[in-house]
Amino acid sequence: MKKSATSKSSGSNTRVSFLATCIILAHTKTQSCSAFTSIPIEPATSTTRQSPILLRESASTSRDVIEPPLNPLLSQIKPSKTVEVFSLVKQMEADGEAVTSLCVGEPDFAPPQSVLDAASLAMQNGQTRYTAVTGTAELRAAIAKDLKERKGVQYDPQTEIVVGNGAKQCVYQGLMAACGEGDEVIIPAPYWPSYPEMALLVGATPIILETKVRDGYLINPADLDRCLSQRPKAKVLMLCNPSNPTGGVHSAELLAQIARVLRNYPRIVVLADEIYERLVYTADGKCTSFASLPDMFHRTITLNGFSKSHAMTGFRLGYLAAPARFAKAVATLQGQITSCASSVSQAAGVAALRDVGEEWLLGNVEIMRAKRDYVLGELEKMEHVEVAVPPDGAFYVLPDVSKYYGGDDTQLCLDLLKEKKLALVPGSSFGAEGTVRISYATSMEELEVAMTKLREFLESKA
Repeated sequence: MKKSATSKSSGSNTRVSFLATCIILAHTKTQSCSAFTSIPIEPATSTTRQSPILLRESASTSRDVIEPPLNPLLSQIKPSKTVEVFSLVKQMEADGEAVTSLCVGEPDFAPPQSVLDAASLAMQNGQTRYTAVTGTAELRAAIAKDLKERKGVQYDPQTEIVVGNGAKQCVYQGLMAACGEGDEVIIPAPYWPSYPEMALLVGATPIILETKVRDGYLINPADLDRCLSQRPKAKVLMLCNPSNPTGGVHSAELLAQIARVLRNYPRIVVLADEIYERLVYTADGKCTSFASLPDMFHRTITLNGFSKSHAMTGFRLGYLAAPARFAKAVATLQGQITSCASSVSQAAGVAALRDVGEEWLLGNVEIMRAKRDYVLGELEKMEHVEVAVPPDGAFYVLPDVSKYYGGDDTQLCLDLLKEKKLALVPGSSFGAEGTVRISYATSMEELEVAMTKLREFLESKA
């Protein structure tokens, strides 16, 4: 506990000294509060600048301190395992250790030059002030145009699009707008670890819908129907397509089957997280927008951004597209949480949609495809490591390593980091015990080092 009293002018020494005396006396005369030590202040003169009073809790009486309680809700929320591993890696690197990290979903290439130029120009031209909470009209119009032309979904840029500080914020606000206390959120597993925690944060209950390895970890419509029939409180279905952490892609046909199931449950809102939709390796390279399906627009909140497609992770720029009543609710929430996204980032987002050609984006898809194929080929050579269905999107592989460590993927990752300085994320944090998530969004040279380290480590444990 720290308290301070700071004078606002050189002539206020008497007032500050009196305030400091009151604080000290209050704490020394009240038994329930601990004793404090103070640093005396020299009397101020017209030529001396008043120094702040520093009050420190006495170390000898720290056992008597009664600390104010935290929000009880925090006892239910788990830290992000990905963030924890990444933080540990950064600390090891700061300590001088060389670590090979495949734990974070961040492209290794730079944003397009036109994006960087747009950001620089925005700053030079004074575009450094607040924008509308929902984003600049220019960016919202560009987003609406892109969704209409590429995805076949039409949104009003004035009332149905909200630009946020990264897609993660948009997911949270979309969930907050769609459900609340007493509701249930259906989350297919394996899942992005933030989904269950976000559900808890809005007061809802996360309900895990298990998927099958043989189905490529994709949603089975019959299983979804069975789950919803038993969950009258269900209000939201989380649909991450392509999937983090599996890289699985729900085809247009499978999405249509899911939509048919949902027609029997009109209360369900679909949060369609499509942040990886520009990274698809199927023959047609397409990822169908769930909102484009018949009868699904009015109940779908689409989430997307620029981090994965344009390597703009540090720009923190995402967006939500939804019917006006959802978008208005989200805008109200955002207005009380963060207000607008960075004006400079928004200018860069406009350039990403208007100035970056398809050849740049498709070129990155081919690079990622080659990395995926390399990792899959290396994993196939490793004993007792299985990838039942190769991923068709994103930049992740979720191999089964349950034959090692008795299926304890967390201990495996800890030992791997300790012994080989290779960082992977335990699959259990994604609801997939006995697996590890590999992000191949790094250089081929780094991947070669990583696969060698993983093979040597597993061979030593066989």
